[in-house]
Amino acid sequence: MTLDRSVIDILSAVSTATLTTVLLKKGLRNVWMRGTRPLRPGQPRLVGRAFTLRFVPAREDLATPESWSSPRSTRAAIEDMPAGCIAVADAMGVTDAGIFGDILAARMRKRGVAGLVTDGVMRDVAGVLGTGLPIWCQGGAAPPSVAGLTFVNWQEPIGCGGVAVFPDDLVVVDDDGAVVVPQKLVEEVVAVAQEQERLEAWIMGEVENGASLPGLYPPNAENKARYETWRAGRTTAGE
Repeated sequence: MTLDRSVIDILSAVSTATLTTVLLKKGLRNVWMRGTRPLRPGQPRLVGRAFTLRFVPAREDLATPESWSSPRSTRAAIEDMPAGCIAVADAMGVTDAGIFGDILAARMRKRGVAGLVTDGVMRDVAGVLGTGLPIWCQGGAAPPSVAGLTFVNWQEPIGCGGVAVFPDDLVVVDDDGAVVVPQKLVEEVVAVAQEQERLEAWIMGEVENGASLPGLYPPNAENKARYETWRAGRTTAGE
């Protein structure tokens, strides 16, 4: 499913922190994927559809080097990834077996995959960093995936970092980690998140000018009116 360019543009300017607040107000508390930290500092904020991958605990008859050539393998899954997607891999939080290495990351980059999010770890970290693929994970480990995991499927519901992620949900990642926006809520969240970010920018300006927090964050009626006047002035100025 193609993601509208306007959605990408708007959410690329909205922090994951703001998104969690917006989703909390809609009743969703569990949207931030635990353990999803940027592998390289300064990675860009990304917005994309989730392409899901699922691992289960290793079973000796299945988790073998030979499984890498199976039709149901990480290699096959990568060839099914559309450009612009964000791969989200459920590795059950396992941190002693790297799910992908440099060659797989390089192929994902070549296919136009926007980034990779996992609650697991990577191997060949130096090589992975060299591919330029933005990755959010729990770090690195030398052993291959089959040392602790069995890959079972792609594009089905998963649990990554304790969060339910469905194929084509929206994923936003930045320095604070990865947040999922349910597909059916995207339009509502886009509309509210942009305004929330604008409001918080105004509040930050007030704080920098010496304002105290009570009645400002969150704003009371008086400060809401002041904000609306400020917002109207920006709109008139074409900002």
